[in-house]
Amino acid sequence: MRHEEENPPETSSTTSTAATADQEEECWNQRKQALIEELCEKLMSGDLQTKIETARHIRKVVKKSSLKTRSKFGASGVIQPLVLMLVSPCLDAREASLLALLNLAVRNERNKVKIVTAGAIPPLVDLLKFQNGTLRELATAAILTLSAAAPNKPAIAASGAAPLLVQILHSGSVQGRVDAVTALHYLSTCTENSTPILDATAVPPLINLLKECKKYSKLAEKSTALLEILSNSEEGRIAITNSDGGILTLVETVEDGSLISTQHAVGALLTLCQSSRDKYRELILKEGAIPGLLRLTAEGTLEAQERARTLLDLLRHTPQEKRLSSSVLEKIVYDLAARVDGADKAAETAKRLLQDMVQRSMELSMTRIQRGATSSTPSKIPSS
Repeated sequence: MRHEEENPPETSSTTSTAATADQEEECWNQRKQALIEELCEKLMSGDLQTKIETARHIRKVVKKSSLKTRSKFGASGVIQPLVLMLVSPCLDAREASLLALLNLAVRNERNKVKIVTAGAIPPLVDLLKFQNGTLRELATAAILTLSAAAPNKPAIAASGAAPLLVQILHSGSVQGRVDAVTALHYLSTCTENSTPILDATAVPPLINLLKECKKYSKLAEKSTALLEILSNSEEGRIAITNSDGGILTLVETVEDGSLISTQHAVGALLTLCQSSRDKYRELILKEGAIPGLLRLTAEGTLEAQERARTLLDLLRHTPQEKRLSSSVLEKIVYDLAARVDGADKAAETAKRLLQDMVQRSMELSMTRIQRGATSSTPSKIPSS
């Protein structure tokens, strides 16, 4: 008996179809390469209006193209003339080149590095100073995109862009402020920069952004990361305290934030309290930090849990030698609250119990101080 083959050989029509597809792809690649070369030539030798139209054409082509096409454009030589257009006295030329460069840089690390190497940072920093809102915010987006590439961070961090990005935090549009925060966050991770990129003037707009955004958002994560960095300086701590709702906003982030934003928020609060327990302890307690900290000891990252326990220790008023360990006290109070009011209300009940404990401890301490003051005689204060 003759058996049919399970895998019959390819027919001539199948082979022909595959060959046709290969030929069409090859023709398309050739046309695309010819277009890239044509656009590159126009950018290099055309008049100003031709260059503007070419930059717009590049933006349109690249926006719909693959990563491979972006790389081909980057290798063709278009980046250098586009960067030169950034210093043109014609604002249309600057805008067209900015948009083209942005599209070339998106999701393409090699092009990002080439753009910076071609000298884009100084003209972009100049554009950050512009009163023209569109150009300034496009420059902000470009700085953000370029600073995502690790090799670019040292040059951008040293360029003087950071103070200008902080100004945009104060007065930019919503998108401009979001881009500025993200760019500053990228630059803050530059280990090669020996001087801080931020000063205390960044605190108020960061607090305002954190108030406005969802506490578990990526924007909140970046804002709290920057606030934690700023809390390491005395000026930053003062600015956080003086900002309207500064400490409260960090406390709310501890309660409602993502794993990352809660870790940074509790880190900032802990730094405040560690720098001066007497100064910051009551300010943090007054904003109702205990429930969020208790929850964080069980639900946060390992780093956040440790920070929360350390901060809870600092917020308690009992002497060190009589203090229960953080984890033991938290478990006792939380378990008791859960038995009394149920798991849903345990955190709120625990907050009330611990606040009562803190208040009672403060009252007892004040009573001891008053008794000591009435029973002792003034001592002579040394002159030196």
